[in-house]
Amino acid sequence: MSLWVDKYRPKTLNKLSFHESITKNLGALASTGDFPHLLVYGPSGSGKKTRVYATLHELFGSQVEKLKIDVKTFTTSSNRKLEFNVLSSPYHLEITPSDMGNNDRVVIQDLLKDIASTEQVDFTSQQKGIKHRFKVVIINEADSLTRDAQAALRRTMEKYSSNIRLIMISNTTSNIIPPIKSRTLLVRIPAPSVSEISQILNNVATKENLKFSVNEESEKLKLFEKIAINSSQNLRKALLCFETVSMQNETIQLSTNLIDLDWEIIIKNISRLILTNQSVANLSKIRVIFYELLAHCIPARIILKTLLFDLLESCESNKIEDLVSIGSTFDNRLSLGSKSIFHLEGFAAKAMVALS
Repeated sequence: MSLWVDKYRPKTLNKLSFHESITKNLGALASTGDFPHLLVYGPSGSGKKTRVYATLHELFGSQVEKLKIDVKTFTTSSNRKLEFNVLSSPYHLEITPSDMGNNDRVVIQDLLKDIASTEQVDFTSQQKGIKHRFKVVIINEADSLTRDAQAALRRTMEKYSSNIRLIMISNTTSNIIPPIKSRTLLVRIPAPSVSEISQILNNVATKENLKFSVNEESEKLKLFEKIAINSSQNLRKALLCFETVSMQNETIQLSTNLIDLDWEIIIKNISRLILTNQSVANLSKIRVIFYELLAHCIPARIILKTLLFDLLESCESNKIEDLVSIGSTFDNRLSLGSKSIFHLEGFAAKAMVALS
């Protein structure tokens, strides 16, 4: 039994229900003989990867859905062996080099070189009759790549552009070096609107035959809009939230309380601690909480961003500029350093100083 996020994920471009202009442009790119490198960026839950896979389906057909996981072994300059998971189909690979930390350059250099140095066999697309001589490599979290990895990626793009096409997926382009941006076509995927998310949730409710306490469509849409706003227009989060509500209630009430994520509640508590008590003892307590969040695989950047926004909502207006400046400084340091706890604690300490 699959989650609704996967069960109702569109697999082709013509089934996508929002951002029609972007969908048409991606379809036009897929139908041309010269498909470019892409940098797809936008907020979480906006449908970046769904659109990428729908574009691959347009390029290569249903074969891209036949996925397997391979474990590749890489050797660093210090003769240390690293294992790395690669999701692949006959025509594409999907990798997340940032999972390797500062060793992401090794993955970029070795894996992409092996793929790119092998010329692909010609095949004819059954739908379009166009010959493709390249393999597509999807790079997740491209904005988390180190500078060395991005430099290696740029060289690979220049040398093997005839054999591979890169599709980089990221939340922002601010951490990506200009030479890579200049060699890719930038495609921004905005977050879906509240009404678009409401319509998608309504379609899912109809397909699942869910029972509501009222039958009026306008009243149901109010609940869907509430879920969309609560999820910050993150479609993935909205679907997961709606599925949770439906599992807990046989008949969905319009007054149903939506569930807040545990880690979000914890970060809100941290912001209260910073706002109410700026002391060394309090900072020590916050450090322990940061360790717990990191141990439960909450990314450091997500912690920093959520904490900053919570502080901005409650602080005085004359402190906003200082907090944003401090947040941007430590966000940059997170991308450069390897010990996230140092930078999170540093942000908390600096925020205390700014607020005191």
